[in-house]
Amino acid sequence: MFYCRFLYNGTLRYGMVDVDRVIELTGSFLEASHAPTNSVHYLSEVQLVSPVDPKQVVAIGLNYRAHAKELKLALPPEPMMFMVSPSAIAAPGEAIRLADGEHRIDYEGELAVVIGKEAYKVKADEAFDYIFGYTCAIDVSDRDLQHRDGQYTRAKSFHTYKPIGPWIATNLDPNHLSLQLKQNNVVKQNTSTEDMIHHVDRIIETITDDVMTLYPGDVVLTGTPSGVGPLSAGDKLELSIEGIGSLHQPVERA
Repeated sequence: MFYCRFLYNGTLRYGMVDVDRVIELTGSFLEASHAPTNSVHYLSEVQLVSPVDPKQVVAIGLNYRAHAKELKLALPPEPMMFMVSPSAIAAPGEAIRLADGEHRIDYEGELAVVIGKEAYKVKADEAFDYIFGYTCAIDVSDRDLQHRDGQYTRAKSFHTYKPIGPWIATNLDPNHLSLQLKQNNVVKQNTSTEDMIHHVDRIIETITDDVMTLYPGDVVLTGTPSGVGPLSAGDKLELSIEGIGSLHQPVERA
């Protein structure tokens, strides 16, 4: 199943995507009481927004073997975790607005996990019981600020620096999905999530094991593969993940 949030006649609504149509729901798909209605719209008639509005965005760094190799860094023995501001979340198709044209600002295509129910002290073998589904995410990072600060939060938290969508796919095996990012129709990242150092179940265990509680709608970014590169105003990005779909984002100056 594919679930989305969308605007229709200026009102935020929830829906299930069926090919080129969206079936409106009675409420949020994160609530057990939601049900389909008789209201059906073509996707061309609605405006998709970010599929969730998370309280928390947790990111995992250096989580693909090929990416660690290209950076000449040792594989981390456990998931390297950091926080990103939820205000960085952007809608499908919304322009990524580069805050500083003089800085190096990179794209990073990632698989994002959407939490379905409150999760604390979750073991790896139970992790999938707490996951609602998966979506595409582009992690935009200001490398100048990252190196200056010695950490990631400011560099990755500008408005529009975390596009996600276009919708959430359920019933996927997140550890065996192809991922491809194109910049101006040129393939830049092309891999499988099999190359992850720490897979999704291990990530959820690490985050919730005496560190923090994850809540329904929270987003976990699982890291980027090799092929990261700089952005320029005028670029067009396309991130495609098997079983989910494609996320298209233009790039402009703020």
